[in-house]
Amino acid sequence: MIFKPYPLSTARLTDAELAADKQRCRKIGPCGVGTKALYLNSFFIDRRYYVPLTAVQRVFKRVAMSRGGYTGRGIFASMAYLVVEYDDGRQKACNFKYEEQVDQLLALLAREQPQIKRVSAAAEQRLAQREAQRAEAEKNRPPLTPHGKKLVNQLQQGIDTLEEHPDLYIALSSAARRKRAYECSKPSYRWVAMAITALGLAALAYGIWSLVLGKGSFGIYFALFGLAAVFTFAGFSVLPTARNNRRSILRADEQARQAMEHALAGKGNFPVPARYAHPTVLRRMQRAVQDGRADSLEEALAVVKADLQALNANVQVDQEEYDEVVAIKALFLNANYQ
Repeated sequence: MIFKPYPLSTARLTDAELAADKQRCRKIGPCGVGTKALYLNSFFIDRRYYVPLTAVQRVFKRVAMSRGGYTGRGIFASMAYLVVEYDDGRQKACNFKYEEQVDQLLALLAREQPQIKRVSAAAEQRLAQREAQRAEAEKNRPPLTPHGKKLVNQLQQGIDTLEEHPDLYIALSSAARRKRAYECSKPSYRWVAMAITALGLAALAYGIWSLVLGKGSFGIYFALFGLAAVFTFAGFSVLPTARNNRRSILRADEQARQAMEHALAGKGNFPVPARYAHPTVLRRMQRAVQDGRADSLEEALAVVKADLQALNANVQVDQEEYDEVVAIKALFLNANYQ
């Protein structure tokens, strides 16, 4: 190997095991999933480190939001991290450019390494509390009619169908969010990004020129190159690229919907249109039936739409509700709730 991954944990793979496993690992963004280890990135180098799967305790997603990120009014919005916890609490956070890649990696681990926990310790406590609340609420629910049980079972079958192909609904949700974010972003943000990038390139050019001519101190070079890196990387994150432009974004959204339609074509009468085919949508429909708010699939979907329409920037929700809304609301917004 030209760049041998560096072990982060006390557990190690032999050189032969490491070489073979890294060669076969599935690459997702800057990280990779092997049969024996997880391969993690440094700031500049992909798959620079590794942690044997036997040493991994948790792998979960963390999203850092800039100011204005939750409202959609921030220029740089959010940055997704994959956090790997190992060796009794040590953590390594890996930054990803595209949040959907974190979801894809976690979905792959769910299929192939189900023994690894995929939530943080704090989230695990919140989930336990939520399950206890749901169990208590279940006691107070009116008993389901045979028709209601049939609807719930039908929705559960739909959820099971989607969970067979998690990459499809992850791509559907991600493409919808990218399309919505692009259409809602102000053109002025792109001009600001271009100005920032121009400043970064100018600082970089001046730093090189000063270095060649031997002018200034090392501190000046350090400051100029530092500013160049910060401004340039920040600017490139929102500038139009081969992947971040209107045509590419619309094409990705169309391809995600077509892939879902193709996957559901032979599944009979799926509970919702393919453009809304996400497990979270079906789970919320289940809750609508169980709570007595709907007596048909059409009514349950209408309840989900009404609940999502009622949520805006002025409504405060808990973390679980927020995660659900982020995953599916763009699907409905892009379709105008039709």
